[in-house]
Amino acid sequence: MIVIIDYGVGNLGSVQNMLKKIGTKSLISSNTSDIMSADKLILPGVGAFDNGMKNLKDSGLIPILNHKVIKEKTPILGVCLGMQLFSKKSEEGQLPGLAWINAQTVRFKFNNDQTNLKIPHMGWNTITTKKQSPVLKNMYQDARFYFVHSYHIVCNDSQDILTTTYHGYNFTSMIQHNNLIGAQFHPEKSHKFGMKLLKNFAEHI
Repeated sequence: MIVIIDYGVGNLGSVQNMLKKIGTKSLISSNTSDIMSADKLILPGVGAFDNGMKNLKDSGLIPILNHKVIKEKTPILGVCLGMQLFSKKSEEGQLPGLAWINAQTVRFKFNNDQTNLKIPHMGWNTITTKKQSPVLKNMYQDARFYFVHSYHIVCNDSQDILTTTYHGYNFTSMIQHNNLIGAQFHPEKSHKFGMKLLKNFAEHI
């Protein structure tokens, strides 16, 4: 069973609907026993970094998530803000992140000759694969995904970078570190491309 973690942030229903379309059972829950029994986890998220971390702390879920993800090596997919929370910290706020990967979250910064580029980076964009992963198995050649974000992860270890995307410069759009997978884009809003990615996560990770 895939458990979609409910910590008051994110498009939980949209993620569950997409999983339902591919025939994968899932549960939206903030219950520790549900999370403990999960085969896989999804940490969605939209909004500000500090709000996300505060909600996780206030919900009391951080210890159980650390146990599942770090000790038991349960596969987890972080989506948008969910992926950013994997990092150590963010320029967006003051609270520390989960620090599951050696990375920090930074705001887009453009040169003067790139002032026409908009923040947030919003809309459809492509990905460039940096290493092989089952989560991208048999992905469509013309794959594109839906983004809406002003911040992105910077990995201190290049081996953690799964894909990059260009918006003024190449930024990390997916990460993978052992059982940790993150996507800066929204697979639940990315039609057949996102559906394929979620299906791979459900079946091959």
